[in-house]
Amino acid sequence: QLQQLIEPTKIYVKSVLSLLEKHSIHAISHITGGGLLENIPRVLPDDLAAELDDTSWQLPDIFQFLQDSGNIEMTEMYRVFNCGVGMVLILDADASADAIQHLKAQGENAWLIGKIVKN
Repeated sequence: QLQQLIEPTKIYVKSVLSLLEKHSIHAISHITGGGLLENIPRVLPDDLAAELDDTSWQLPDIFQFLQDSGNIEMTEMYRVFNCGVGMVLILDADASADAIQHLKAQGENAWLIGKIVKN
């Protein structure tokens, strides 16, 4: 499991560029330091927030290992790590199914992980 920690960063450029040819993407958040909880708000206007559904993707084994080994609360995991979600694309809800299908055809893991709501 620890071998996963030294794998190179995934590059999403080709997949995202091909998606941009089909859909308008309102915001893109590369989930790095700051995890899901700090990175997504950085790309949103102050009057909007992301509501995430953490049941929509499976926490990879390495993150479960880190959580269990360090006895880390899930909120802290989402604040520090990407928890298996390397990039978040924000686009119109009615385009999400097609975008997910497109990204999967490009070899990416893709899920609808939430929605954007007014603050």
